[in-house]
Amino acid sequence: MNLFRISWSNLKDKPLSSFLSGLLMTFGITIISLLLLLNKQLDDQFRKNIKGIDMVLGAKGSPLQLILSSIYQIDSPTGNIPLEEAEKLTRNPMIKTAIPLAMGDNYRSFRIIGTNKKYIDHFGATIGQGRLFQQDLETVIGPRVAEIAGLKLGDTFAGSHGLDAEGEEHADTKYKVVGILNPSNTVADQLILTPISSVWAIHEHHEEHGEEHHEEGEAHEEEGHEEAPREITSMLIQFRNPLGMMIARGINTNTKLQAALPNIEINRLFSLLGVGVETLRGLAIVIMLISGVSVFVSLYNSLKERRYEMALMLSMGATRVQLFGMLLLEGLVLALIGFGLGILLSRVGLWLFSNSVSSEYHYNLAAFSVLPEEWALLGVAIIIGLLAAALPALGVYRMNISRTLAED
Repeated sequence: MNLFRISWSNLKDKPLSSFLSGLLMTFGITIISLLLLLNKQLDDQFRKNIKGIDMVLGAKGSPLQLILSSIYQIDSPTGNIPLEEAEKLTRNPMIKTAIPLAMGDNYRSFRIIGTNKKYIDHFGATIGQGRLFQQDLETVIGPRVAEIAGLKLGDTFAGSHGLDAEGEEHADTKYKVVGILNPSNTVADQLILTPISSVWAIHEHHEEHGEEHHEEGEAHEEEGHEEAPREITSMLIQFRNPLGMMIARGINTNTKLQAALPNIEINRLFSLLGVGVETLRGLAIVIMLISGVSVFVSLYNSLKERRYEMALMLSMGATRVQLFGMLLLEGLVLALIGFGLGILLSRVGLWLFSNSVSSEYHYNLAAFSVLPEEWALLGVAIIIGLLAAALPALGVYRMNISRTLAED
C-alpha cells in the first residue's frame, strides 16, 4: 500500500481545505523568511560599511543624517565645514586616520565624491582596470556605476549639481574615467571618486561663470572668491583606541562642528526598526499557528467523513499504524508545500525590494542563498504540520471496525 499516493489523493479530494491550509502556511513562512533575508542583507550592508569608522565630523544637524549621508550615501549632507578647522581638530593624537569627503554633484544619480586614496583602501576596494586618479577631473568609478551608467575607461562625462539626476549639468567642465574598481560589496561600488580639488575646481568654475554674466570685469570679487576658505562635507575618522570617543563630546560642546558616532546612531536606528520587524514576525508566527489549526480541522473532518473507508482498509489488512502514518503524511505534505512556496515567494519579494532600492540608492540586496535560520523554520513548519495531523489521526486507534462497518 502506497501511503504517499493515498495521502496525496486525499488532499486532492479536498482542494478547498487543502488550499486554505497550504496558503496560510505559505503566507506565514513567506513573511518570516523575507524578514530574515532583509535583516541579514541590511545588517551586512550597514555593518560592513561602518567597519573602521568610529566618528564622522560634519556640520551641525541630525547626527543620523550625517552618518547616512557620509558613510552610506543615502541621505543629503547636513552642510559643509571649513577644511582648515576640520584638519585642526583631527590633529589630536587619539585620531589614527581622517578621510575627507566633498559632495555636491552626481552623474545619473551616482554620487561624485571628492576624497583620496585612503577612502578606497578603507573599504578594501582595488583597481580592476586603469589606475588611481592623480589630477583634477580624473575619476575612479565603482563597478555598479560602470555597469548601469555604461561608463568605461577613457570616457568623459559632465556631472550634475546636487545629488539627484535632475540637477543642473556642469556641461562646460567634464570628468574623465581613468580607473574602474573591482567589486567589493561596499558603498564604494556605487560611487564616482575623484580628488577633492576636482570638486572645488568644478564649483569655482561654475560660480565664476555665473559671476561673469552678472558682474563682468569686477576682478576684485574674483580675487576675493579665490581667497575663500576651502570647505569639505565631512570627515570619516578612526580612533587609535576607544578613549577617542571622548573627543566627540568636546567637539559638539565647544565648536561649530558636529561629531557623530556611527555605532550609537545605527544601533538606535536598528532598535527603532526592530519594533516593526518583531511585530511582523509575531504576526507571521500567529498565521503559521492558524495554519496548523486549519490542518487539524481539515483532517478531523476528513477522518469523520472517511471512517467507513478506513474501517474497510483495516478489515482488508491495513494496520492502524499505517493509517496513522497516512494522516501524518497529509500534514507533512501541506507543511512542505507551504515551506517550499514560502521560500520561493520570499525570494520574489526580496528581488522586488532589491530592484526598488537599487534604482534609488544603487544598493544590491539580491542574495538568495538559504539562511541557517530558514532550515530551523522548516523544522518548525514540519512540527506544526505533524502535530496538527497527529491529533485527529489518534482517532484511528479508537475506531471500532465492526461497529463502523455496520453503521455505514
